[in-house]
Amino acid sequence: MPYPNNISLLREYHNLVKNKRIKKSKAIEDLLRVRPVRSLSGVVNVSVLTKPYACPGICTFCPKEENIPKSYLSGEPAVERAKRLNYDPYLQVKKRIEVLKSTGHNVQKIDLRIIGGTWSYYEKEYKIWFIKECFNACNQTKSNTLFEAQKLNENAKHRIVGLSFETRPDFITKKELLEMRELGATKIEIGVQSIYDNVLKKTKRGHSIATTIKATKLLKDAGFKVSYQVMLNLPLSTPKKDLEMLKELFTNEDFKPDYLKIYPCALIKNTPLYNDFKKGTYKPYSEKELINLIKEIKKQIPYYVRIERIIRDIPAPLIVKGGAKVSNLRQVIDREIQKENWQCKCIRCREIRNKKHDENIKMFREDYNASSGKEIFLSFEDEKRNNLYSILRLRINSESKALIREVHTFGESKKLKEKGKVQHKGFGKALIKKAEEIVKKEFKLNKIHIISGVGVREYYRKLGYELENYYMVKTF
Repeated sequence: MPYPNNISLLREYHNLVKNKRIKKSKAIEDLLRVRPVRSLSGVVNVSVLTKPYACPGICTFCPKEENIPKSYLSGEPAVERAKRLNYDPYLQVKKRIEVLKSTGHNVQKIDLRIIGGTWSYYEKEYKIWFIKECFNACNQTKSNTLFEAQKLNENAKHRIVGLSFETRPDFITKKELLEMRELGATKIEIGVQSIYDNVLKKTKRGHSIATTIKATKLLKDAGFKVSYQVMLNLPLSTPKKDLEMLKELFTNEDFKPDYLKIYPCALIKNTPLYNDFKKGTYKPYSEKELINLIKEIKKQIPYYVRIERIIRDIPAPLIVKGGAKVSNLRQVIDREIQKENWQCKCIRCREIRNKKHDENIKMFREDYNASSGKEIFLSFEDEKRNNLYSILRLRINSESKALIREVHTFGESKKLKEKGKVQHKGFGKALIKKAEEIVKKEFKLNKIHIISGVGVREYYRKLGYELENYYMVKTF
């Protein structure tokens, strides 16, 4: 007879606690939790795939599979979940919450990521319905309108504290950003791919680098967190050129994203790029080239950036050749970095998670100019800046408007009002208080806006903020 798995053991443990046969034990819960990393950044991530739909792009590197949103493929975990549930957003969110809960994770704070194709290209009615159904799943009830669903989620059992969309830089307009805010978006991922026009033209990307620069400014001035998806090993690129591109991203004030996804170009058979490979005009980087390149890139990353991913979930058998076939690329690179005895400065690599805590925690401040505005990055860290506890992004935009674009405390996700080693210890409140002080004293402004997830509105109300045009606002 096989041993019971952790999910079965957790289910039995919760039944015993519920029936008061045993006392609640954090040690048992921690021991049985499946993949603890899923909730060690302060929230749980839930990815939801949109229906298959036409894409405006004709990129040479992009795969297309029937009945799947463009650029996604069978075998990717999120794709398989969506296919089984017929791309129903309500069911995708509901089932994902159930799985996370059954594997021992706190699911009260949800960072919702909408993936699949180009979000901005879908019909408006579909987008409103899709997001309404995501909120309904979290609320565990059916609302007729998006507004009703959002209002309920402010005090729901599962609160959407962050919401992101994937789109293209050439679809970012003021009108589109307003629609995204109405839906509750707080972060936007844009497919930048390259900052060289000759590479964008060669791959038929359909936009210029000037478009990316304009989109970045519009997003930041509206308070959104900005995530860049960049692609290594594209045609006309070299490891040296790719490294120069990443250096420029964080030295050129036109760019400086908050988040970064590094996607090495995966050579897939059903793409125009595969024809170039067969002709001998395109050659993918080897595993060694790619690993060395990404290690050098990680040495350039500033403290205020979070590298979210360094490889896609595309199944290795579908990739023809090259370093992108290494599905655990991030782990391989992390092991090499440890052997070489240095640390990446990115947020993800420094999050406190379940590491031993340092008693000497202090507030750091980093100022930098970006997209015609002033950025102030506040953080609580240990003295050596190896362990990161909490962050805040404050922007004074080109119109002298103060916007808090992000407040995030890391560590194990805890239930509301439940204190943890890091969560709910007052780090976020202290950073907000400091930001307000900076806005009043240094910039002589009497108003501050926070781009808040719907599920965090109650938190900000307790700090004196009120909902105004989809932002939480405080007037001094």
